[in-house]
Order: sequence, then C-alpha cells, then structure tokens
Amino acid sequence: MRIGELALRTGVSKDTLRFYERIGLLEGDRLPNGYRDFPPETVPWLRYVRTAQTLGFTLAEIARHGAELKDAPDSAQALSALFEDKIQIVDARMAELAALRAELTSRVGTGCPLREASREPRGGGAHRR
Repeated sequence: MRIGELALRTGVSKDTLRFYERIGLLEGDRLPNGYRDFPPETVPWLRYVRTAQTLGFTLAEIARHGAELKDAPDSAQALSALFEDKIQIVDARMAELAALRAELTSRVGTGCPLREASREPRGGGAHRR
C-alpha cells in the first residue's frame, strides 16, 4: 500500500511515516515511479509502535527491540521482560523526581531559592549577588 493509504488506515501522518522510515522503524519498497509501497503487516506494526510510545518506550527502544520481539518464540514473555525493565526505569525516575520535589520544597520561602541550600539558613538573609 502507498503512504497515503497507510496514513489513512493508521491515523499516522505521512510526515511521521517518512520519519519512521528514515530512522529505520518502517521499511517500504520503492516502486519504479518512486512511490513508497508498504506491506500489509505495516498496519499492525504501527499500532504496536504507537502503543509502545504511550507506554513510555522511546522510538530508539522500539526500533532496538522490534526485531527481537518479532523473532521471539514467545513474544508475550519477551514483552513482559521489556515491561519489567521499563518499570525499573520508571521507578528510578520516580525516586529522582521525589528527591527533586523534596529539594524544591526545602527551598520554598528562602531568601534566594537558587543559592545552595547549605549556605543560607532557612528564611534567608539579605540577597547577595
């Protein structure tokens, strides 16, 4: 199918499809007239890509793991392993964000919240440059 039909069937813009092709997420053949031609299995692949993105996977991660998932004897097991890895990344990021939130909270009401927290007592003092 040509790029316009693929865009209509998947709800993905032609520009996005061209980008996905450029970065290796999609493979299409070139017809003699120069048009792109994509196989029918591109439609479910694009649904997978979009779903993976909503689950927090980057395009690089999707590209990296896409081939191994297609070739995995039990793709459900392979996906579960990827999900577990992603959960660990999310947990680590949540811990970083919690620490950042605590740091920001500790600076609320200080005289100059951009100064190192240990330099000024809480409540601040005169603003120095």
